[in-house]
Amino acid sequence: MLERLNGLLVQAGIVITDQQKSQLVQLVELLHKWNKAYNLTSVREPEAMLVKHIMDSLVVSPHLQGERFIDVGTGPGLPGLPLAIINPDKQFVLLDSLGKRIRFIRQVILELGLTNVTPVQSRVEDYHPEQGFDGVLSRAFASLEDMLTWCHHLPATDGRFLALKGIYPAEELASLPAGVSLIASHALKVPELEGERHLLEFNVTRP
Repeated sequence: MLERLNGLLVQAGIVITDQQKSQLVQLVELLHKWNKAYNLTSVREPEAMLVKHIMDSLVVSPHLQGERFIDVGTGPGLPGLPLAIINPDKQFVLLDSLGKRIRFIRQVILELGLTNVTPVQSRVEDYHPEQGFDGVLSRAFASLEDMLTWCHHLPATDGRFLALKGIYPAEELASLPAGVSLIASHALKVPELEGERHLLEFNVTRP
């Protein structure tokens, strides 16, 4: 699996350390193991997880500006865990309302020795951190409007929303909530993944 990961990283032009590669493989192995009992993801095969979960997360990394990030509706830690592994200098809060997902993330943190990840079990509207985030990440929300409405309190003053989407959501962008503006749109290239992927960056003007 390490050889397969190496090939995907080369295709994506991502350079990371041998230790980080090993941790990413361990993450896939743990996800595969836990998935049998806890049904954390519909992706069953480790080979497919490398593409659909690991690489799909890692391609976001060049667009992370700042030091503090929150992954809202992280599920089994995606994209937060892969991003935390290859960005040890950044801090990540992984938020999810389901206990089994947070238990899995805690186990990953323990086994991989991650020191830059904080798992939080909470609904997003009930989570009020003392300090805002440089980036609010999500690939879980069905609509941009939901993400921007429910997470409006999470960014720092100059923080950004980073929404992972499939095809470019032109209709959704036409009806953004007031005070929200699209800063940038990035077409992401995920090796061997069928279909489009986009990362959209927003900022919010507070009243």
